[in-house]
Amino acid sequence: MLIIPAIDIINGKTVRLTKGDYNLSTFYDADPVDMVKRYLDHGFNRIHSVDLDGAKASSPVNLKVLEKMASIDGAKIEWSGGIKTLQDACDARNAGASFLSVGSVAARQPELFKEMLKEYGPDFMILSADEKDGKIAVKGWTEETEFTVVQLVEKFLPSGLSQAIVTDISRDGTFSGIDVDFYRGLQDRFPEVDFTVSGGVGGIEDIERAQEAGLRRIIVGKAIYENRISLNALRQFNL
Repeated sequence: MLIIPAIDIINGKTVRLTKGDYNLSTFYDADPVDMVKRYLDHGFNRIHSVDLDGAKASSPVNLKVLEKMASIDGAKIEWSGGIKTLQDACDARNAGASFLSVGSVAARQPELFKEMLKEYGPDFMILSADEKDGKIAVKGWTEETEFTVVQLVEKFLPSGLSQAIVTDISRDGTFSGIDVDFYRGLQDRFPEVDFTVSGGVGGIEDIERAQEAGLRRIIVGKAIYENRISLNALRQFNL
């Protein structure tokens, strides 16, 4: 199972939200570039990073930060937040993103996301499906749609979708554990898609349960910053 550590950004600083609420944000004394170096030193080269300013503004805001992060030798940045046009996707790739995760466009403008998949390929483009009360949430998790995760994935399979990050917003940043059965159901239903678990990781036991369930990828964020899980303990899963 692939461990993907997270770096979320507001005003160029590392931050973590609780349940997707911008009013419940915790800033950390950790520069995003320094965090990339720290993760690389511990053997983690794929790093999930969210431009929270961009997600809220519906336009990329922290691409300069992305450039600095991606310029570090060996770093593969999985970037998201505020990508609304083909030009935005191009700008993020030019800034150094190795992967691009898109949520709002996929839910609100599915034909545009299909065009992104065609233009940049499924190895670069990732569906971001952020779930709140059973429905997909968009625009930095501030608005809900009528779609479920399953409906969204089914919509893009014919276009070659092969990667999806599914965030359980109700658990994100809460350390309350992950809904293993939910993610296992998705992975079993769509074996051709590599699903990434996101939200709720509170301890090493959550990752062990995910691995035992056959899940393939998991994002770990706040649990690292709050010293609930050490990077040394996480290394065993990526070996």
